[in-house]
Amino acid sequence: MRVVFMGTPDIAATCLKKILTDGFEVVGVYTQPDRPKGRGMKLVASPVKEIALAAGIPVFQPENFRQEETVEQLRALKPDVCAVVAYGRILPQKVLDVPAYGCINIHASLLPKYRGSAPYQWAVLDGLTETGVTAMYLTREMDAGDIIDVSKTPIGENETAGQLLDRLAVLGADLLSKTLTRFENGKVPAVPQNEAEVSYAPMLDKTMCPIDWAKTAQQVHNHVRGLHPWPVATMELEGKTFKVHATKVVEGSGNPGEILGLTKTGLRIACGEGAIEILSLQAEGGKRMAAPDYFRGHPLKA
Repeated sequence: MRVVFMGTPDIAATCLKKILTDGFEVVGVYTQPDRPKGRGMKLVASPVKEIALAAGIPVFQPENFRQEETVEQLRALKPDVCAVVAYGRILPQKVLDVPAYGCINIHASLLPKYRGSAPYQWAVLDGLTETGVTAMYLTREMDAGDIIDVSKTPIGENETAGQLLDRLAVLGADLLSKTLTRFENGKVPAVPQNEAEVSYAPMLDKTMCPIDWAKTAQQVHNHVRGLHPWPVATMELEGKTFKVHATKVVEGSGNPGEILGLTKTGLRIACGEGAIEILSLQAEGGKRMAAPDYFRGHPLKA
């Protein structure tokens, strides 16, 4: 079976590695064009491109599929199926129609919940205790295709979105390999999504960073976990802005945002209900530090 893989970031690279290791015939890889990064703004290849080149697989990096020759290039690969994981491009119908068995996608949520660009982050932000990955058929409507299979996993009470993504990448890779095997065996289910259960996970941005201390301690803790490693929750303290990297829910009460004390493990702050302890933070222009270490060198005013 001829597979064309489409993806860009690390989660996609994990999936590509898996299907190559499992012996699937990947005849071409599509990924985002190289982007400038770092102080020198040098062009950097995506993780998927690096794996494809190392494996000797042809790599294609179109900006879009508007040009007919770009679609013809895909047709020339004669794919039986296109496997799409965090590609970063919306595929038009003329592309979806190219593979003999269609285009499938690995999505980092249990659809129909959390359609959109930030599914695993919102699962953490909303305080869910379980999420997973879904294998589905791609359609023109975002994340709305029929479901092939799902794989579930619990979310740890202190797990960040970034840590969760690392686990979902492995889970998604296994599910993709299992799904492609189903195509080879000719037994692929297709279950329509329940539209009554649809929810959306919009893109994150830096306007979400400031912590709202009027929320409950658990909500603040979820906020910090869900925005890590990007864009990272922030707080204001003595006229300075700090990034908040890690917290835990603790006992305590006071006015929202009131400092309750500095312990051996962190800075305790009251929320609308309960309290949290900030375990690690980062001052503007500084590096990430354990809260007690930072305040040892920068004592809080009375």
